[in-house]
Amino acid sequence: VIVTISATGDVTIGGDRRKSGKNVFDKQLEKEPSGLDFPFENTRAIFEADDMTLVNFEGTLTTAKSRTKNSFSFAAPPEYVQVLTSGDVEAVSLENNHIMDHGEQGYEDTCKTLAGAGILYSGHLGSSIYTTETGVDIGMLSYQTFNGKYPAIYEAIEGDIQALRDAGCELVIVSYHWGEEKDYVPNERQVPLGRATIDAGADLVIGHHSHRINPIEEYNGKDICYSLGNFSFAGNTRPDDMDTYIFQQRWRVYPDGAVESEGFRIVPCSISSQEKINDFKPTPMDEAGGAALVERLRELSDKLEKNF
Repeated sequence: VIVTISATGDVTIGGDRRKSGKNVFDKQLEKEPSGLDFPFENTRAIFEADDMTLVNFEGTLTTAKSRTKNSFSFAAPPEYVQVLTSGDVEAVSLENNHIMDHGEQGYEDTCKTLAGAGILYSGHLGSSIYTTETGVDIGMLSYQTFNGKYPAIYEAIEGDIQALRDAGCELVIVSYHWGEEKDYVPNERQVPLGRATIDAGADLVIGHHSHRINPIEEYNGKDICYSLGNFSFAGNTRPDDMDTYIFQQRWRVYPDGAVESEGFRIVPCSISSQEKINDFKPTPMDEAGGAALVERLRELSDKLEKNF
């Protein structure tokens, strides 16, 4: 069977609890006829046509009042999970620098809400396995590298991937929250870890955190997306770079478990349906805009030893 997955960058809904008054997401929500369905209404058809959609959920679904010392403290009411379900998102990575914005209670609330909505998640509580309608098991892992966690990841990654293989997964996708904000290329620590993850048995590596698109590297016949940038991102109404893309990977999976890559495609998008302000509604670009984004990705990828 052919299996197609779509992956995007950061999804942040709701607002910063440190600020008083109505947040920018809720202000936009009041203007939208489709209500909580609005953020993915321009990409829903793409996600409905794949076998699984994976996003980096950078925030919390909680009413908990406890906060960490982060510069921002993102939260949305649990019912806002409808943004994901109506957008046909099946899975999220939770290992990022905002998932603990409201402490353990906020994290537990988010996991409970996602599970109740039928959305799988991976994070520091473990992996998850999504089974496609055609019966292919896709294992997912996610890690964040901050606060000196690189050594622990190197020590764990091979065993974590093997555990998913032992559980019957034909495909394994690993998500990393890594690098520096606003960087357009991976640093000297990301590249070795991305390659080591492929060597450890992953079929695809997906990265995020920089809020910018980063190169795609082909390594040993598999792909490493160092950063997909933002996607539906309510952290900023006027970001200075609104480029993003949906990464779609396709595999051919045989009855004996053998897997062959059928290649990937890029769906160039803006994080907004408007040109000069972010309305949190990712929108595919026209032909000219898409060609320019792909060329930009190629130029960034030329900085790597191997690229697409």
